[in-house]
Amino acid sequence: MQNLRAHDLLWASGLPEGAPLPAWLDAVWLRAAPLVVRRASCAPGRIPVGVRGMLRSERHACEVEAAAVLHRVTPEMLARLARTPLPGPSCAALDALRQVAPLLDATGWAWGPTGGVGFALASGLPVLRADSDLDLVLRIAAPPDADQADALRAIAASVTACRLDLQIDTGLGGFAYAEWAAGRGRVLLKTDRGPLLTATPWELA
Repeated sequence: MQNLRAHDLLWASGLPEGAPLPAWLDAVWLRAAPLVVRRASCAPGRIPVGVRGMLRSERHACEVEAAAVLHRVTPEMLARLARTPLPGPSCAALDALRQVAPLLDATGWAWGPTGGVGFALASGLPVLRADSDLDLVLRIAAPPDADQADALRAIAASVTACRLDLQIDTGLGGFAYAEWAAGRGRVLLKTDRGPLLTATPWELA
């Protein structure tokens, strides 16, 4: 499967044979729960993924064979759900997603929910809680101009009902918008080769 990106959700026919699995992770859960593509280097034909369970403490990093992938859902696909009545019981994070979606759409950038909200929308599994964060990824291929920076500030300020984790994906990696907005000079850019502290997340050497 080509063009996989971090935060994509995958359903696969199985994990690598012999991979040690935690006690909470069983075959029933794997049939229902998607794998989350993560940033890491892998051998050709393999994909770095993470598995999440019902609890925050239930996380497991592993790899899966690309040939085993049956289905893929991207954050951009899930963004379409925010334009319609959202399924399942309401919570602060889902309410915030519905509220902020028009502002994100207006930027013209590709975006989508990730984290627990994306996982829940894609799978239907009841992993969201009253205090769940709203995790979003925004694809920005070049440094924002002044008007675009104002739009980003408006997006960040509009989410007050829950914690917002807005990740900017530059195409080279991803970083937290909050770090960039704080004017720290450098941000921690997460790449497939590991984290990198840089002042130029759009232009790596």
